[in-house]
Amino acid sequence: MESSNAPHTPTSPARDYAAQLRRAGQLASTHPASREILAFYSRILSFQKSLDTQIAASAPRQSPQFSSLRDSLDLTLLLPHFCPFLALIKEHAPQPLAVAAHELLSLPSDEWIHLLTSFWRFGGLPEQPEPETGLHVFPPKVFGQFFPRAFLAPYAARLAARSAVPPAASTPSLCPLCAARPFLGILRPEGDGGKRSLLCSFCGTEWNYRRILCPCCGESDEPKLPVFIADQFPHIRTESCDTCRAYLRTIDLTKDGHAVPPVDDLAALPLSLWAHEHAYTRLHPNLLAT
Repeated sequence: MESSNAPHTPTSPARDYAAQLRRAGQLASTHPASREILAFYSRILSFQKSLDTQIAASAPRQSPQFSSLRDSLDLTLLLPHFCPFLALIKEHAPQPLAVAAHELLSLPSDEWIHLLTSFWRFGGLPEQPEPETGLHVFPPKVFGQFFPRAFLAPYAARLAARSAVPPAASTPSLCPLCAARPFLGILRPEGDGGKRSLLCSFCGTEWNYRRILCPCCGESDEPKLPVFIADQFPHIRTESCDTCRAYLRTIDLTKDGHAVPPVDDLAALPLSLWAHEHAYTRLHPNLLAT
C-alpha cells in the first residue's frame, strides 16, 4: 500500500463553515428536492460556526503530540452550549428530531453528560455500543447519534487541526487521529488525474487513500469495485464493493471545483436510493443519515 506522512489538508472541509454555508445556499436553489434538508443543515452550520469561535477563544492552545482525541473532551467548556443547541434543533428540525430534542431538554444534565461522553468515546468507531439515554423516542443508532455528533463536531475538528498525526507505514482505512470510519471520499486534482482522500466522520481529518481499494474490506480487484455516477450529479461517485457490499460516496473536485464535499453529499439524495436498491450499505452515514 502507499504511505503518506501528510494525511490531511491544512483546512478540512468539515471546518470551513463559511464555504459550507455558501454552498448550501447555492445547492438549495438548484436542487429543490434537497432544499429542506439543506436549510436545516445551514442552521446546524451556523451554530457550529459560532461554537467553533467560542471554543477558539476559550480552549487551551497546547498541541498534543501523537495523542488520541478521545482523551481530550472538556465538558466544562462545552456543556453550557448544549441547551441552546437542543433548543435550536427543537425549533427547526424535522418532526422526529424536534421531538427528540424536546425530550432531551427535559432530562437532567447527567443524561447529557452521559450521551456526550459515550459518543466521544465510541463515535465513528467500527464497533460501538448503542447510545443509551433516558429517551424512548430514538429510533436506530444513527438517529440517536445525531445530537452528540452535530454538537461535538466543531470541538473534535479544532482538536484535530492542532494535533500531530502519527506517521503511517501504510494507507489507513480508519482516521489516523481518532480511529473513526470515513463517511466521504474526495478526489482532488493532481497531475492529469485525481488524488483520493478520505474524510473522517468524527473529527473531520482528511487523509490520503489509494484510488483502487475498498476502505471497508481492503478489496483491490477493480472489477469488484463498481462505480455509479448519476446524470444529475456528475461530480459525485458512488464507489461500491461487491465483496463486502459497502459503498463510499466520493466528491470529485476534478469535475466540479466549486463543490464542498459535506454539503454536496447531503444534496445527493437520489444516490442513496440507488445504493439501497442495489443492496449496498454506506460505510458510515453522514450527519443526517441521507
